[in-house]
Amino acid sequence: MLRNKLANTILPNKLKKKSAFEKQIMGEWWWRCLLLITTVFLGTVHGGNVTYDRTSLIIDGQHKILFSGSIHYPRSTPQMWPNLIAKAKEGGLDVIQTYVFWNLHEPQQDQYEFSGRFDLVAFIKEIQAQGLYVTLRIGPYIESECTYGGLPLWLHDIPGIVFRSDNDKFKFQMQRFTTKIVDMMKSANLFASQGGPIILSQIENEYGNIERAFQANGLAYIRWAAQMAVGLQTGVPWVMCKQDNAPDPVINACNGMQCGTTFKGPNSPNKPSLWTENWTSFYQAFGGKPYLRSASDIAYNVALFIAKKGSYVNYYMYHGGTNFDRLASAFITTAYYDEAPLDEYGLIRQPKWGHLKDLHAAVKSCSQPLLYGTQTTLSLGSQQQAYVFKSSTECAAFLENSGPGDVIIQFQNIPYQLPRKSISILPDCKNVVFNTGKVSIQNNARVMKTQIQFNSAEKWKAYTEVIPNFDDTSLRANTLLDQISTAKDTSDYMWYTFRLNDNSPNAQSVLSIYSEGHVLHSFINGVLKGSAHGNHENLNVAMEESVNLINGMNNISILSATVGLPNSGAFLERRVAGLRKVKVQERDLTSYAWGYQVGLLGEKLQIFTVNGLSKVHWEDFQSSTKPLTWYQTTFDAPAGNDPVAINLGSMGKGLVWVNGQGIGRYWVSFHTSNGTPSQQWYHIPRSFLKSTGNLLVILEEETGNPLGITIDIVNITS
Repeated sequence: MLRNKLANTILPNKLKKKSAFEKQIMGEWWWRCLLLITTVFLGTVHGGNVTYDRTSLIIDGQHKILFSGSIHYPRSTPQMWPNLIAKAKEGGLDVIQTYVFWNLHEPQQDQYEFSGRFDLVAFIKEIQAQGLYVTLRIGPYIESECTYGGLPLWLHDIPGIVFRSDNDKFKFQMQRFTTKIVDMMKSANLFASQGGPIILSQIENEYGNIERAFQANGLAYIRWAAQMAVGLQTGVPWVMCKQDNAPDPVINACNGMQCGTTFKGPNSPNKPSLWTENWTSFYQAFGGKPYLRSASDIAYNVALFIAKKGSYVNYYMYHGGTNFDRLASAFITTAYYDEAPLDEYGLIRQPKWGHLKDLHAAVKSCSQPLLYGTQTTLSLGSQQQAYVFKSSTECAAFLENSGPGDVIIQFQNIPYQLPRKSISILPDCKNVVFNTGKVSIQNNARVMKTQIQFNSAEKWKAYTEVIPNFDDTSLRANTLLDQISTAKDTSDYMWYTFRLNDNSPNAQSVLSIYSEGHVLHSFINGVLKGSAHGNHENLNVAMEESVNLINGMNNISILSATVGLPNSGAFLERRVAGLRKVKVQERDLTSYAWGYQVGLLGEKLQIFTVNGLSKVHWEDFQSSTKPLTWYQTTFDAPAGNDPVAINLGSMGKGLVWVNGQGIGRYWVSFHTSNGTPSQQWYHIPRSFLKSTGNLLVILEEETGNPLGITIDIVNITS
C-alpha cells in the first residue's frame, strides 16, 4: 500500500507517455530511487564518525556520494530558512553549505552579534531538523562578494597587521574567531562527532589565488592554518578550496564551473575528490548583465566530475538571496546569484532546479557501483568515451559525448544517441535513465504584479541633505585622507571640503579630480556641478569639469561614495579609497587644507527609523527633484504570502530602508550595454513588514522620481 502510494506520488507524468517497455525500465529505476528517497525520509540524517578515503567521505562507516547547495543565512531571513531548506531537500540535496560572516558577527572588536539573520546556530539546527548535513566554511576570510571579504574593518586598524599571511597579529585574531565559532558549534552539539549535522569544515578560502604574493610567508601561513584548524578537534574533516598544496590531513577541493576537467585531483591518494563551488551562474555587478548558465551545462559538468570519481558536489549558489544593507562588495548588485536554482526570493527556477533534481536521482541510483566498484574508461570515438563502474553485483556507465554535434555510439553492442556535449547515465549499463543534454522540465518565468503605487505627491515627504562646507567640518588635515581608514565602513559616503579664494577676472576654471572611491559628486557653493563613477572592472574615477567660481571665497565640497569595499586579492589591508588628487586649473590641491565629514547627516541622525524621523524637517514633495534627497512614505503590506519587491525603476542611485531595516543599495541609472538597469526590483522580506503603516525611507543620490515607485508581489508562471 505504501509502495503504491509513494510510487504514484513520485513517478513523473512524462512516464505515462512512454511505451510499455520504457515504462517498465523507467518504473524499475524510479522504484530504486524511491527506496533510496524513502530511506532518507524515514531515517535520521544526523552525525556520527566522519572520516574519508580516496573514494568519498565516510559517515558512520558508510561511503557517501553527496550533493550540496550553498545557502547563506544572512542573505535571507529566519522566516525564509525552513522553506529554502525544504526546497533544497526536495531538489535532491544532502548537504547545505554556508560561509561564516566574521564582519557581521563581530562588527566591533569583542562585540558580537548572533541574533536574527545572524543566528548561525538556529540556521544549522533548522537544517538538522530537516534531516540534512552541513558544511561549515568558517574561513574566516570568505570573499563571497561580501564587503572586505567578510573580514571586519577594525582589523585594518591593528598596527603592523598583514592579512592572510604568516603574521602573528592576523593569526592571533583569526585563531581567536575560528575558535569561538568552533566552540559555539561544540556547545550546541552540532558537529557530526557529537551527533550533529556538520560533516565538513573549511579553513581559509581560495588562498591558492594569492599565495605567491606572500612568497615563503604564504606557505608558512597555509601550514599554520591547517594545523590550527585540525588542532581544534572538531571530529570532522577540514577542507581547503583552490589549495593544491593543502597540508594533510586537510582535503584540497575544487572551485569553478568545470571541475571534471580542470581539477588536478586530490594531492594525496588517501583523499576524495570534492567540488566545493560549482557556480550555478555568477555574481552580477551594477552595469553588468546576469550570467545565464544553462541547466544542461551544469548537469554535464556534474556528471563528468562524478564519472571521474568525484563524490561531493556543492552548488554555489543554490539560493543566493539578498545583500541586505551594505553587505555587498564593490559594485555587486543587491540581488545575489538570482539565477540560482532558487532565485533571490526563494522561488524555484525551472528548468535548473528540476533538471538537477533528476540528475541527483540518476546518480544516486548508481551509488553502489560508483562507491564500491572498479572504474574502466573506454574510448567510443574521438570525442566520446564510457566510464564504466563494476562491482561484484552491479554495473553502471556514464557515456560522454564532449563533441559539438549529436552522435550515435556503440556501447556493449547497443547503439546510443548522445546529444552534443552531454552524458547519459546508465545505472545498469544498459538503460539510459538520464541525459544531461535532454532537458524535459518546462521553463518558468517570474512575474511582478503591482499592488501599491506611490504616484501622488501627497504620499511623499522630502528632506534635502545639507551640503557641508569647510567651516562645518571638525576633522581637518593638510592632505587627502583615505576613505577606508577614515570612514571605517560606517558609511558609503565621505565629504572632502576646501575653500578657494578666487580673484581672477575670468571666473571659469577647470576642476580635475582623481579618486579611488567609486562615485563622485562635486558641489561648488552648494550647487551640484558634476558626477562620475567607475565600474566593476575599473573602480577608479576621473572627473574634469568646467566650473564657474565667484569672485572671492568659494566653498568646494566633493562627495566620495564607495559601493562596497574590495573583497579579494593579496594585501587587502593596503587598499585605499576616496580622493587621491585634486586640481583647480593647474594648481595641485592634494596637500591643501581639507575638512572632512564621514557619512551624511541623515545617516548620523538615523532618519530612516521611526525614532529618527523627527530629527529633521520634512517638507511636502515638490515636482522637481534634487540630488541627495531623502524621501519617506508609509504603506500597508500586500495581502497574501507571495514575496514582496519594491520597483525602483524611476529612481537613480541610493539606499532603501523599510521599518528601519536596510534593504540594500540600488543603482537603477547604471545601465547594461542593452540600456536596461542591472537591477530594478529589490526584495522586501515579509518578515520586515507589519500589516499596516510600514515606513519606507529612500536616500536618492541623483535626481530619481519617487512618483514612479511601486510595491509589487512576485509570482512564478510557466
